[in-house]
Amino acid sequence: MSFQNLKTFDPFADADKGPGEAVQDGLVHIRIQQRNGRKTLTTIQGLSAEYDLKKIVRHCKKEFACNGTVVEHPEYGEVLQLQGDQRENICQWLTKTGLAKPEQLKVHGF
Repeated sequence: MSFQNLKTFDPFADADKGPGEAVQDGLVHIRIQQRNGRKTLTTIQGLSAEYDLKKIVRHCKKEFACNGTVVEHPEYGEVLQLQGDQRENICQWLTKTGLAKPEQLKVHGF
């Protein structure tokens, strides 16, 4: 007896791309987190792994006059962190440089 429908189709083949890319749905998530007092933190998650995130952070720090870093998140992989509320700035900059399309950006927060 042979099973005909158990051939080569693997429904989870695209989900097995690695620890950081399994979560990605093609969107770039831009979030804001409240720190202490009036201070906030902007996080960017979901950029393609082929980009050098350290260079992106370096350029953003110069462009937006803020501090930033790349943090390794256990679930989301490498995440960019920028000081302050940079949601509008980063959306405009990502579309201007061509790193992400406007329909790929998803902004979270208050």
